[in-house]
Amino acid sequence: MPVLRECVRFSDSKMMENDAKAGEALQGRVALVTGAAKRIGRAVAVRLAEEGADVVVHYRGSKEEAAGAVAEIEKIGRRAAAVQADLGDISQIKRLLAETGKQFGRLDILVNSAANFLPASIVSTTEQVWDASLGTNLKAPFFCAQAAAPLLKRSRGAIINFADVGGLLAWTRYIPHCVSKAGVIMLTRCLAKELAPEVRVNAIAPGTITMPGDPPEWEEDFIKRAPLRRSGRPLDVAETVVFLVRSEFITGQVIVVDGGRTL
Repeated sequence: MPVLRECVRFSDSKMMENDAKAGEALQGRVALVTGAAKRIGRAVAVRLAEEGADVVVHYRGSKEEAAGAVAEIEKIGRRAAAVQADLGDISQIKRLLAETGKQFGRLDILVNSAANFLPASIVSTTEQVWDASLGTNLKAPFFCAQAAAPLLKRSRGAIINFADVGGLLAWTRYIPHCVSKAGVIMLTRCLAKELAPEVRVNAIAPGTITMPGDPPEWEEDFIKRAPLRRSGRPLDVAETVVFLVRSEFITGQVIVVDGGRTL
């Protein structure tokens, strides 16, 4: 019995030690998460902070939500700053990265999570919708990566792009969106080759993810489509971001987080 108690104590101490290490895994690193004021972007920003990173919370118009995300990260004990920028304007992207460098002195992780999801078929697609889809979902991640590259090379950092299963499946009611996300997948591969060996670049393709406030019928539909028979949560995506940030021998890959929907 004394031996058993000793084993339990040792096991508990090792678990506490591992938990402490997990919370410090990204200690001293700085992450910039675009579209981090709410939804999946916010979940990613908070999860990176839980791993020890300081975080730049980018937002375009959601000022109050961005302030809330900063407060949530600061409660964890990490530094955070909200920086506004319209990613459709390259000069504002450059300002966003300059402000990151000015406030934090470095950048280790860029998460390109800002996106839109605009319905548009072969009939209803306009030039405005086409440009908005590709501008936010594909053009902006490229120019964010371009502006961030000098800082990331210095820190031997990582870029995580957000594709989604629309880049793998042909959704005829969301043609520009599918094209933009398929482009993100190829952009990820190109950047991985271009920025190696200093910077790793990977992508996540979420699908069947539901969030508070989504219509209940979405989750019902997702459960039917996913072999795992449940919908995903923002935390499922955030955990995948952490995995890719910490995986130092993976680059140029796309991880699908969809409960098996695309099988």
